[in-house]
Amino acid sequence: MKKLFVLLTLSNALFFRASFAQNNLKQYGLGIHAGTLEYNGDRGNAFYTFKEPQLLLGISLSKYMSPSWDVEALLAGGRLSYTPDRLPKQFRGTLIDFNLLAKFKFNNGVFLKEDARIAPYLFLGIGDAYYKSTYTSYLQLVPKGYGLDFNFPFGAGIQARLSESASLKIQSTFHYSASDNYDGTRESATNFNDGYLFNTIGLVFNIGKKDSDKDGIADKKDKCALTPIKVLVDASGCPLDKDGDGIPDYLDKCPDIKGMGTAEGCVDTDADSVRDDQDACVNSYGPVKFRGCPDSDGDGVADVYDKCPKLKGPESLQGCPDADMDGITDDIDQCPNAKGNAANAGCPDSDADGVLDKNDKCPTVAGIVENSGCPEIKKETLQLFEQALTGIQFETGKDIIKKQSYSILDNVVKVMKENPSYLLSIEGHTDNQGDDTKNLVLSENRAKAVLKYLSDKGVESSRLTALGFGETKPKLSNDTKEGRAKNRRVEFNVKF
Repeated sequence: MKKLFVLLTLSNALFFRASFAQNNLKQYGLGIHAGTLEYNGDRGNAFYTFKEPQLLLGISLSKYMSPSWDVEALLAGGRLSYTPDRLPKQFRGTLIDFNLLAKFKFNNGVFLKEDARIAPYLFLGIGDAYYKSTYTSYLQLVPKGYGLDFNFPFGAGIQARLSESASLKIQSTFHYSASDNYDGTRESATNFNDGYLFNTIGLVFNIGKKDSDKDGIADKKDKCALTPIKVLVDASGCPLDKDGDGIPDYLDKCPDIKGMGTAEGCVDTDADSVRDDQDACVNSYGPVKFRGCPDSDGDGVADVYDKCPKLKGPESLQGCPDADMDGITDDIDQCPNAKGNAANAGCPDSDADGVLDKNDKCPTVAGIVENSGCPEIKKETLQLFEQALTGIQFETGKDIIKKQSYSILDNVVKVMKENPSYLLSIEGHTDNQGDDTKNLVLSENRAKAVLKYLSDKGVESSRLTALGFGETKPKLSNDTKEGRAKNRRVEFNVKF
C-alpha cells in the first residue's frame, strides 16, 4: 500500500495544472486502479472491515456519451479470502473480473456544473468473473473449486480533476453473484450469498482531440480557436453574432440590432463612434467626451451647452468669452476690457463713488456724481480762484508778480494745504497785443512764477503744474480795452 501511495503522489505532481473534465472532445478515459478486494458470503462478512484486505489491481476504459452518462469497461483481479473468528471455515482464492458499467454523472449541468472539479457519480452494470479457490471445512481440505460467475456490479464513486488530462478516481463497487461457489459453502440450493466488494483509488487519463478554447469543437475544425472560454459559439467554433453586424454577441452591446464596430455593435447614426442610445446629439458628429455632441469653437464646452458656440469661452461661463476675466461675458459686458462687477454691468468703479471709471474724471479719488466723479470743491475755493483771474497782477510785459497779488496767492496756499488731494493746474493767458510767440513765452513764465511762489510757501511742487497758452484762449474779445484786460489772466484748475 505504501508503494501505491508514492505512485499516486508522483502522478499528481506530474499532471496537476488548470483542468477540465472528460468531455465530448476528450471522449475516452484510460484508468489504472488499485485497492482492496473484500468478501461477503456464507462464511462471514468482511465488507468495510478491512479484516483481511487483499490487493486489487485493475484497468478501465470509459467513453463519454452525454453530459449525464458515460459507459465504462473495467478489468480487475486480485485475491479473495476469509478466515472466520471461530469456525475453521477459511478459504483462499483468486478472482479476475470484467464489468461493463453505465455511469450517471452529477456534474451534468443540472446538479453540478459540467466543469466541476469534484464530480460524484452512480453506476450499475453486468459482469463476469473467473474464480479459483481452495477452502477448508472443519479441518478437512476441500478440493479446489473454479468457474465463471455472472454478476451484477453497482456502486458509487467520486472523480476529482487534477489536470486537463488527468483525474483522481475513488470508487466502491459491490458485485452481486449469480452463483454461490466462491467459498465452497451454500446454505441452500436457492440462497445465493456470495459477493465481493472493490474499494479502489486510481488515475484516469482523458484522451481526445485538442480544443484550445474549450468550446467543444476541436482546433482542427475550429475557425475561431482562440474564442474566450464559455462564450457561445456556432458550428464552426466562432462566437455567435445574431444580428450579423460582424460584432460577436459577447462583445456586442446591442446583440439584437445591427450596428457598427465603432459603436460597440450598436446603431451610430452620425458615425461619431458614440452609439445612439448614449449620444446626446444623434444627428451631429461629436467626440466621445462630449457624448457625441460637437464643440465648434474648441473651448471644451459642447455646442448644445455653449451659449456662445462660435466664440471660445470657459465652461464656468457656459462657453462665452470674458476678455477682462471679471466673470461677466463680453456679450453683456459694457466694459469688456476693464475688470468690473455685475452691479456695474462689467465696468469698474475704482474709487467706489458710484461713478463708473469710464465717466469719472477723477477715477482714483472718490467724488460726487454732480462733479463727474470728482470731489466737491468748496464754494469759497471757487470764489478764490475766480478772484485770482483778475487779482493776480504782473509788471507790464514781465513775469514779476506785483505785491498786491500776494494776499490772493497766500489764500491759494492755504487751500492747497487744507486739501492735500488737490492737484493744481496753473494756466497763464495773454491778450493779442504784440508778438504771438513772445505772448506764449510770457504766459508760460508768468504761470511758472506763480508755481514758484506757491512752492516757496510750502505747497509740494509735485502737486503743481504750470502751463502757458498765450493769446490762444481768450475769455472775451480783444477788440476792447475791457476784453483785453479780462484776457490777461492766471487761471487755477483743480485736478485729482
